[in-house]
Amino acid sequence: MRTLDGKLLEVLLDGSAEPLLVAEIDSSDWRVVLCNQALAAIVGTDSITGQPFADVIEKLLGRELALEISEAVRSGEESSLPVEMAGREYLLVLRPVSPGGNRASRYFAAYWRGAAGSETAAGDSETRQALLKAKRRIRDLSRDDPVTGLLNGNSFAEVLAHDWAVAARDKSALALVCFSVDDFAAYLEVFGRHATDSCLRRVAQAIRRCLRRASDVVARIEADKLIVLSHGSDEAAVHEFAATIAATIRELGLHHPHSKVSRFVTVSFQVAHKQAGKDKSGPTDFLKSVLES
Repeated sequence: MRTLDGKLLEVLLDGSAEPLLVAEIDSSDWRVVLCNQALAAIVGTDSITGQPFADVIEKLLGRELALEISEAVRSGEESSLPVEMAGREYLLVLRPVSPGGNRASRYFAAYWRGAAGSETAAGDSETRQALLKAKRRIRDLSRDDPVTGLLNGNSFAEVLAHDWAVAARDKSALALVCFSVDDFAAYLEVFGRHATDSCLRRVAQAIRRCLRRASDVVARIEADKLIVLSHGSDEAAVHEFAATIAATIRELGLHHPHSKVSRFVTVSFQVAHKQAGKDKSGPTDFLKSVLES
């Protein structure tokens, strides 16, 4: 079968009524490489191409969904979720694409499929959405930390390895910020496991809200340690970002009577900033550098 010319393919996609975009996830910012007219009409501009995928999704669907969608893309698996956009309900389908079987370049296609109109079709759609939610939940149980809902250590290591490879190819920098809850053992001794888990969830949510872009990643990697992976920031900006998060956590006002730092729960942080591929070190060394400093 002959390969379709790229221009012809764009014409065919523009003729589709379903909004669609394609992003290259083996670029450091997951840039959008294709967007059809149906989506451009909703966004109100045809200049989506070249923009970071996570930024486009955040503008269309909001920050919380953008974070969830970014995590789904990072998993590398096909997934779907119901969303609302421009006053209409859609089923957003995320599908990995490797053109011509070439694994060197990886893409993700995002399709917004309109909800069916008939009652029977609507019922089928509801059933499908329930099954998709259950499937995502099963996936998340293996990827997420059960206490905070953040990525767990193994999943974070996979994300870091992938992003390191992309950054090394693009000669770009990565930043890690590791947050440690101050006097964590003392808090656990005073309040017990359930209250400590609740505290960790509050801290995790505060960090997640502070992430600057939907492509940033946060995970729990040890009992009292939460870590953020970010792309392309200069080192001074990373320290400022970390300090802002630390201040936000203190402002939660979570009482900590045995803290040596404050009467509230606080975090300390360590920062690592490095251009990937500049020397022989790899992602594991990069992670160790921030955990052991």
